[in-house]
Amino acid sequence: MRSEHVNTTFIEQLGSILEPQFILTADQDKTPYLTDWRKRFTGKALAVVFPKTSDEVAKIVRLCSDSNISIVPQGGHTGFCGGATPDASGKQIILNLKRMNAIREIDRANQTITLEAGCILQTVQEKAAQEDFLFPLSLGAEGSCMIGGNLATNAGGTNVLRYGNTRDLCLGLEVVTAKGEIWNGLKGLRKDNTGYDLRDLFIGSEGTLGIITAAVMKLYPLPVSQWTTLVAVDNIASSIALLNLFQKRATSLLTGFEMMTEESLDLNEKHFPQMANPLKGKPPYTVLIELSDYESEEHVRQLLESVLEEAFDGSLITDAVIASNLTQANAFWHMREHITLAQAEEGANLKHDITIPLSSLERFISQTDALMKAQYPGIRIINFGHLGDGNLHYNIAPPLGLDSQEFNRQYEKPIHDLIYAQVEACHGSISAEHGVGQLKLDGLRAHKGSVAHDLMKALKTALDPQNILNPHKVVSI
Repeated sequence: MRSEHVNTTFIEQLGSILEPQFILTADQDKTPYLTDWRKRFTGKALAVVFPKTSDEVAKIVRLCSDSNISIVPQGGHTGFCGGATPDASGKQIILNLKRMNAIREIDRANQTITLEAGCILQTVQEKAAQEDFLFPLSLGAEGSCMIGGNLATNAGGTNVLRYGNTRDLCLGLEVVTAKGEIWNGLKGLRKDNTGYDLRDLFIGSEGTLGIITAAVMKLYPLPVSQWTTLVAVDNIASSIALLNLFQKRATSLLTGFEMMTEESLDLNEKHFPQMANPLKGKPPYTVLIELSDYESEEHVRQLLESVLEEAFDGSLITDAVIASNLTQANAFWHMREHITLAQAEEGANLKHDITIPLSSLERFISQTDALMKAQYPGIRIINFGHLGDGNLHYNIAPPLGLDSQEFNRQYEKPIHDLIYAQVEACHGSISAEHGVGQLKLDGLRAHKGSVAHDLMKALKTALDPQNILNPHKVVSI
């Protein structure tokens, strides 16, 4: 009874901060916010709240601190690791930031945009384009993911090769701390050497150290021209050699270099027949390449054709198709972006968002493929990703005819262990752009090493001594 009384009092106190329609307590109203995008994790929540301002966020945090109730920050709810999903206790609140969606300022001279955490990524891209700027962050979930979540997980995407991760695009933050204080670090400075970089501390922390409520992000001039091509490659070594060739010849004009295996595109075509590979036959590897420039279209076209000709002469590629218009270029990108959707249509699968040094990539793929196929006959390896920065989505689907849920229950741990052991042997990372969340929590200490892991715990304890900010995500204390 005491617990019910405390909860009732807490909800009543929330009502002094937010209007009733922005506090969800009925089970049917909370349900859409309780399960992650992949439907791997489902929790319970005392309430789901929707603040509109940073001041409201700060008041909610102070109330939670006083009531010893923990908070799960949530944005577009598109993450893959359960980082924005509550636990099963029913004693947490979900703090959803979708109402904090204002674009506060576009500074044309400084080439920056100041915006709130609930802004949808695609909306930011479109607003920037209206002002003749490029906001280069681009993800498959850009129609629903939010800037706060992008920052909290340090999201990557397809333009990392040229523009970097979300961290590289951010100049300043506004953050609500675990004490309910507001840190205003919204400075659009590219140089600020005044001690610890608090901005980088909060980016990638998945809401465990503070709640990001706004940010200053970089903008870039809109490219005058973009050219996109699909090329057929026989092996991963040739793919890397092709990347090196484009980096040498095109330098900063190279903005996209995405790899797709035959198996991943076969799965794509199975569920989306309109996305058949236009290259001849079924090449073992298909690489999507994009060049962007601020000069004439003819300059980029000639450069692209010249590099492709050199790649043909060097036997790096066996076929190529250059997009003749924007519609065809978008179709090429849709092929790449729909692989994840095709996997979802096929059923549950085991995802591995990993980074491998390019110098070890061929060894990782050949050895891991061989081990997987030997130990799990009939296994389907859906390998694709951002080859330009070494980020593979090395995903596993069960043999045809097997129930995917049952297969995953039986083999998830040994398959994860095998693949992550190979990642460690190649000095890679078990998370490139998806974060840690609760999915990779247990293996993080072994991966990071005890010193690094203990430093992370010390930071968490110092900044959130009550452990009310997204507990049991990223690091446990």
